[in-house]
Amino acid sequence: MEKQRYKELGDFLKTRRAKILPSQVGLSEGLRRRTPGLRREEVAHIAGVGLTWYTWLEQGRAIQVSAEVLESLSRVLMLSKQERIHLYTLARQAIPTDIPSCKEFVSPILQHVLSNLLLSPSFIMDTRWNIIAWNKAASVVFTDFSKIDVSKRNMIKMMFTYDDYKKLFIDWESHAQGMLARFRATTGKCIEEPWFTKIIEDLKRESDEFNLWWTRHDVLGNSETYKKLKHPIVGELFFEFISFDVSDNSNLKLIVNTPNSESDTDIKVKSLL
Repeated sequence: MEKQRYKELGDFLKTRRAKILPSQVGLSEGLRRRTPGLRREEVAHIAGVGLTWYTWLEQGRAIQVSAEVLESLSRVLMLSKQERIHLYTLARQAIPTDIPSCKEFVSPILQHVLSNLLLSPSFIMDTRWNIIAWNKAASVVFTDFSKIDVSKRNMIKMMFTYDDYKKLFIDWESHAQGMLARFRATTGKCIEEPWFTKIIEDLKRESDEFNLWWTRHDVLGNSETYKKLKHPIVGELFFEFISFDVSDNSNLKLIVNTPNSESDTDIKVKSLL
């Protein structure tokens, strides 16, 4: 499993290198560039590391990387804050958080809070992106989660393999790519876990889009965003999406979709309820 971590690190560096134009780091474009982005020797030179060493790193060999080198590579590859965090995590410069093997528990108080978000479709998600609790609004807007087998009640699985859920999104590709990038960022610390390997292999087999986009190694933070849906009964819905860490259990996230105040989404959700 350790081999997979090094491969993930090497692939991430390669995809980031391909995104940087030579002109962005003060180099000439040249006439014989057959592939986009920087060459390995250019990254190695600017970062101040040996070409052979850097080549081995991209090839996924078992190499220990210091924080100093990671910072240099982050600067050369112009990594965003979230991409830098992801790189450090893959290189084991951040302490991985243990992923619990047992089923997470939602306290009565947390469920009460969830239930009282009356017009905001909301749910609780664990570190594996399993949906373990939800409110009535989430059931009528998204889907009746109680009717989905618990082994398939996973947000990333639903987004890529559950047709009725996919059809809800007006711009499904954009939402799916954003979700995938957030999933990758939050699970970088647990890529050696058997469940992670299985879900990735399953999704590669079941979804052509996942198989294509996963190779891009995009990562995003859990920033605020918007969600536009087309519900089969009430039509267009417009939500403001945000997630919160649960204070007494860092393995859980509260996902809240609040009706946009400039739309009639709240009226439509009320009619569904």
